[in-house]
Amino acid sequence: MTYQEEFIEFLVRCKALKFGEFELKSGRIAPYFINTGMFDTGSKIKTLGTYYARAIQEHFGDNFDGIYGPAYKGIPLCITAAAALSDMGLDKGYVFNRKEAKTYADKSAVVGMPLTSATRLVLVDDVITSGKAIRESLEILKACNTPRVTGIVISVNRQEKGKTDENALKEVEKVLNIPIFSIVTISDITAYLHNKVMDGQVILDDAMLEKINAYRKEYGSD
Repeated sequence: MTYQEEFIEFLVRCKALKFGEFELKSGRIAPYFINTGMFDTGSKIKTLGTYYARAIQEHFGDNFDGIYGPAYKGIPLCITAAAALSDMGLDKGYVFNRKEAKTYADKSAVVGMPLTSATRLVLVDDVITSGKAIRESLEILKACNTPRVTGIVISVNRQEKGKTDENALKEVEKVLNIPIFSIVTISDITAYLHNKVMDGQVILDDAMLEKINAYRKEYGSD
């Protein structure tokens, strides 16, 4: 299997990917839901880091200095991805922001590797909707010697419309002028899981695929 196919099975087995009926923050009723909070053990978060590391290496090679994770969900992501990259022969730094500034001792807004204007960072996050958290992170980094964010890696591209008919991620890419890559897309997920049996159970049957296709016909955007 490719690492993307392995990642899809990992999502299912961790129950981080579910099919059914879910109300999203946007108010849309989606037939699938991705909950990265389900990576709740040492082995799961370690494995998740390896998939981020492989995506980072695929898209950036050795052309970056460290990984930045926005608090809070991005903190374990940047640490485990950096650890996995080290196992792959790429020893890179990591850094994350504090949610609240300290008023004593080390008062830096971030924790981790030193940052300069020449530092090239890859930002990691779980998913992106409006890009608000990313913009907040960029503002924080401006106050930390303005390192350069060369790209962003997320877990799943839902391939949905944003505020316009354009793909939400492409909208954010244009606003930030930063390329965004995902480990997998919802198209990858449905293509791989349709009628696939895992642990004696069909994960995505014809009826559920029909619901997903109907949802994507209304809200989808590649």
